[in-house]
Amino acid sequence: MTNRSRTKGTSAETAVVDFYRANGHPHAERRAFHGAQDRGDVAGIVGVVTEVKNCDRLTLAEWIDEALTEQGNDRADLAVVFHKRRGRTNPADWYVTMTGAQWAHILNQLGYGNG
Repeated sequence: MTNRSRTKGTSAETAVVDFYRANGHPHAERRAFHGAQDRGDVAGIVGVVTEVKNCDRLTLAEWIDEALTEQGNDRADLAVVFHKRRGRTNPADWYVTMTGAQWAHILNQLGYGNG
């Protein structure tokens, strides 16, 4: 990863942490990279792995696979990819991507459906 890419990534991760903190998750913090045993970019939300991306090109399948691997490493309940929306600086306007299975799990946890 080049310095420019690293700077973009760090900036996006910090923005997501600040967003989480401002929205009821005061323990959110950037997580150190752990190579093959990486557990996502943001810690402090128990049971949730957050992978943060700030890239010009969308590679959703690759990002989701990475987040799911990190979910296994962390033994978390959910894995999401929080990715920057071009031209938007506020993470409230960015995208969050997950698998359909993860979305169904959330819906059931919220009381929607019969599951």
